[in-house]
Amino acid sequence: MTLEHYRRLVAAGAIYDLAVTLPFATPFGAAWTFGALRKLHDAAHLGGVAPPAFLPGHLLFVAFFGTVVVLWSVVRIVFRRPADGAIDTVGRVAFAGWMAWALASGVSHLVAVTLVLELGWGVAQGIGYWRSRGLEASSAHAHR
Repeated sequence: MTLEHYRRLVAAGAIYDLAVTLPFATPFGAAWTFGALRKLHDAAHLGGVAPPAFLPGHLLFVAFFGTVVVLWSVVRIVFRRPADGAIDTVGRVAFAGWMAWALASGVSHLVAVTLVLELGWGVAQGIGYWRSRGLEASSAHAHR
């Protein structure tokens, strides 16, 4: 994998995160999105407990999380640094762990879809970083 290919992979993962997280970046968007997820859960007759109706205090913290992930996504889209991809890989492993815990605790099986996607992006970025890590150092030496 070339360094530029890895940078594109980092940006692609960030675009995915931006698309998935933007609806949660405001309390109003988060409330609407949770309502839509409840309807999807019920219509698909999925196992687990549907997303609850959140109170304003809950939505505040969801919006904090959504805002941080949106900003982190923008950083990765703009800069596309390999180190950002490596850091994001660690975050994806953590998020996947929390999702697995939530599934084991009985949340809607909709979370399984995002768990698979999170693991997929984490593996792609992790392998990509591993393969491209020497290329970044050689590229820095070439520009001196």
